[in-house]
Amino acid sequence: MRGQATPYFMFGGNAKEALEFYKEIFGGEISNLQTYGEADYPTPPEANDLIIHAQFKKGDLLIMVSDTFPGNTLKIGNNISLALEFESEEEINQIYGALSAKGSVHMELQDTFWGAKYAKVKDPFGIIWDLNYPKP
Repeated sequence: MRGQATPYFMFGGNAKEALEFYKEIFGGEISNLQTYGEADYPTPPEANDLIIHAQFKKGDLLIMVSDTFPGNTLKIGNNISLALEFESEEEINQIYGALSAKGSVHMELQDTFWGAKYAKVKDPFGIIWDLNYPKP
């Protein structure tokens, strides 16, 4: 795995506002901001301006941010996950298999439009993990 687990915050339509708030409070930079409308992903028109992914960075602090997909309900407790970056397909397959064996799958391990292999899994203790292997 690469680096530390990165917190991934989910918002119910106000991710841009949250990013600006964090920038004002902590300083730092907003980067890699992409809306659902800009992504090569089928979404309803009302989601075009919502954030599908963005990052906030200040020194060693890195937070990833997204608005929930339209129709998904945001609840306190399911609005944060930990993102892991993997160095090989074998490694992500092994971790996905182990977590999903005793947990629940939110998104099957699959190839994505952003050029990675990705899955979202909740472990048996209620922790949600975003698993990502950026393909070379």
